[in-house]
Amino acid sequence: MRRPVIAPRPALRLAPLLVPFLAPALALAAGAALAHGPTPQKVAQSVTIRAKPDAVWTLAGPFGGIGAWHPDVAKVEATGGDAEGATRTVTLKNGGVLVEGLDEWKADGRTYSYRMSEPDLKALPVSSYSATLTVTPDGDGSKVEWIARFYRGDTGNEPPENLSDAAGRAAMTRYFADGLKGLKAKLEAGQTQ
Repeated sequence: MRRPVIAPRPALRLAPLLVPFLAPALALAAGAALAHGPTPQKVAQSVTIRAKPDAVWTLAGPFGGIGAWHPDVAKVEATGGDAEGATRTVTLKNGGVLVEGLDEWKADGRTYSYRMSEPDLKALPVSSYSATLTVTPDGDGSKVEWIARFYRGDTGNEPPENLSDAAGRAAMTRYFADGLKGLKAKLEAGQTQ
């Protein structure tokens, strides 16, 4: 019995001709998938304070007043008060400088949001951030929450360890935690336990 001759399909005859073109395209697509750059990071810190929300807001609410309660702050120069567009330059005790702009300030909600205007990797190893501080009632006292979204200090695909996502998270977490501890200590000083 004689076997029928099967002619190759046209697409299969073209496959060897397409390999030189497909291989570089697939390699390029795979490289692009790996070269996506940094992803936004988030930190959130909170503290409960034995003081009424209005008392906490009186100290924590003024945008230019962070130096009155944050132990890492050496000095603050602020312009614009608590109006949208106000700025503050926060000089840290480590010599770093944070230049920040106020996006929103709501006394009735006891909250404000701001963002970094100029990065200083000595101050914090991040290239940009936006943050919100909020005071809410919590039982007989208050809860203060400070959250931020940020990008690491080096936005390249392979950042050095000191400018990585982990370094940014650690520094932002420490800065917020130190600030909230300072705020709590300032407000609870002199109160009986």
